[in-house]
Amino acid sequence: MVPQPRATDHVPLAERLRPKSLGEVVGQEHLLGEGMPLRIAFESGQPHSCILWGPPGTGKTTIARLMADAFDAQFISISAVLGGVKDIRDAVEAAQRARDGLQQQRTIVFVDEVHRFNKSQQDAFLPHVESGLFTFIGATTENPSFEVNSALLSRAAVYVLQPLGEAELQRIVGKAQAIGAVPALEDAARDRLVAYADGDARRLLNTLETLAVAAAREALAQVTDAWLLKVLGERMRRYDKGGEQFYDTISALHKSVRGSDPDAALYWLVRMLDGGADPRYVARRMIRMAVEDIGLADPRALRLALDATETYERLGSPEGELALAECVLYLAAAPKSNAAYTAYKEAVALVRKDGTRPVPMHLRNAPTQLMKDLDYGKGYRYAHDEEGGFAAGENYFPEGLPPPRFYRPVARGLEIRIGDKLRELRELNDQRR
Repeated sequence: MVPQPRATDHVPLAERLRPKSLGEVVGQEHLLGEGMPLRIAFESGQPHSCILWGPPGTGKTTIARLMADAFDAQFISISAVLGGVKDIRDAVEAAQRARDGLQQQRTIVFVDEVHRFNKSQQDAFLPHVESGLFTFIGATTENPSFEVNSALLSRAAVYVLQPLGEAELQRIVGKAQAIGAVPALEDAARDRLVAYADGDARRLLNTLETLAVAAAREALAQVTDAWLLKVLGERMRRYDKGGEQFYDTISALHKSVRGSDPDAALYWLVRMLDGGADPRYVARRMIRMAVEDIGLADPRALRLALDATETYERLGSPEGELALAECVLYLAAAPKSNAAYTAYKEAVALVRKDGTRPVPMHLRNAPTQLMKDLDYGKGYRYAHDEEGGFAAGENYFPEGLPPPRFYRPVARGLEIRIGDKLRELRELNDQRR
């Protein structure tokens, strides 16, 4: 049966389903479950300033509102996108009135997208947070280590919110259907909607709202997967971004580059871009390919991957995507070597299992006379003063550690010459030892 309009239909679905208590919150069990940090904070009766860091649609605003309710506090919301110093000043005055009034009410000032405020705007909160005039809660989708002033960050606990999982998004769909806000959904259509939401509850609810209007207009009793694709068109991508098919596709791209097949690599690149993958994510993966699968066989590959990334960031879509296409073709055609990647992993494994061996005396730094008197740096041979700029026979490993051979150049690309050079130097070492 098609849902009929109600008096509350003018209220956005996301607002109608906003949790009224902690128990209604979907997801974030690592913060809100029994014995978890935010649950303890709620139950303590003492609000504290915090930063809620997580992707869109994960409940940052909801948690802030529930905190205000839990502590019977005045809730003041500021958007850092639209607000400014005047909004901060108004919030301070409102907090003072609430504190000095008959009820002596607490105040929570919630700043959405706090990373959008500049340094001086963020600094404006500091004296009032320190004095306890209000509790500050900032919400951000960006890493607060880089986007929030260190002074403000040091006065706030940071809680990391995670994207909602498939089961959690399915629960939200069920909640929307329970209040009659959306029509029945075919299983395939429901699964596609959940995959499209990509962990974002708000995106899911907004899409459901769009579907409900379209379904009511056509008097549909059930939304099918085919109708869903027809109505939403390009908004419904061909694979579940963030899901198994997404990672299968990036795996196919990576393996095509590693397998030196430029045509297949280009095909999978276009599949990813057409499927809605963030080109910047693809660019980061190509940087990884240049380091992991090409390495020193062609050091230009890493520079080209970095240049392609910067070019995309400057041009954007669709022009910048050509730079990514050129890069993936070059990476696929380049000589391959994972020698540096393998060497690094072997070095990490050795250091983790080995003891902390002391640095040999001849390799130690000796900036003071006392250190020199203690023989720091004694016997060190300065390579530039040696024949050929190489101190043959010198040992640069800790004493008692047999010199390992982490790096084994392959017989491809530039590593052919690197391998020849290393063999020559090792022969000189053998002659002196």
